[in-house]
Amino acid sequence: MILGEYIEDAINWLTENFSGVFEGISDFVSALVSGIEAFWLWTPFYIVIALFTVLAYWKAGRSTALFTLLGLVYIYFAGFWDETMQTLALVLASAIMALAMGIPLGIWSAKNKAVNSIVRPVLDFMQTMPAFVYLIPAVLFFGLGTVPGAFATIIFAMPPVVRLTTLGILQVPEDIVEATTAFGATPSQLLFKVQIPLAMPTILAGINQTIMMALSMVVIASMIGAKGLGVIVLQGISQLKIGLGFESGLAVVLLAIILDRITQSLGKKNG
Repeated sequence: MILGEYIEDAINWLTENFSGVFEGISDFVSALVSGIEAFWLWTPFYIVIALFTVLAYWKAGRSTALFTLLGLVYIYFAGFWDETMQTLALVLASAIMALAMGIPLGIWSAKNKAVNSIVRPVLDFMQTMPAFVYLIPAVLFFGLGTVPGAFATIIFAMPPVVRLTTLGILQVPEDIVEATTAFGATPSQLLFKVQIPLAMPTILAGINQTIMMALSMVVIASMIGAKGLGVIVLQGISQLKIGLGFESGLAVVLLAIILDRITQSLGKKNG
């Protein structure tokens, strides 16, 4: 109980003294999520389906394109289109922010052993913490709604891209690094022209995992007011509507598979 009291006092102090900071973060996250959501909801469903199908065909082949087409058509005719676009918007916004923070942190961790020694146990803590626990600070700092859902999703989804970015940079052969340095490359040239391109397959695997974890978390985030498919899944569970729960759950699965197949193929060469 003593530790819990200290944590409670710390959170109360943060909310009292940094309310302006949290309001600014809330406004930014809300604007980003709302903007992406408005775009998907404004775009006619058949154009969205066509865009995803073409992208899937271009990057992942015919079978994935056919699955994407059938999956999105099912979601539309099942009546879950708006909720799916809301979920997609929250996933993309959360993933963008997680990647914007996670990739630089992973690079810094690979370049600095002291940073790596600090980051690794923090990531271990973040990955072993039950997903529901992330909802507590999110609600305390931002209340209920989409913003705390995005906040919890960012924290939950960031560790894979940090770890795999660090791993990818560290796995670049030392002889290549030494040869590049010997030819007079600056640290920034070494990073952006050698290390990151060679580490890109591993980094892309981290991006894929981050997007998948973001999708799994936004369903849980519906418990604190985040919009999307999670709300319908929660209704099906709480009201014992088996059919509704199954259909909405299937929509989540289809969206997850579509995003997974497309993001997995981003690092592969066409053809």
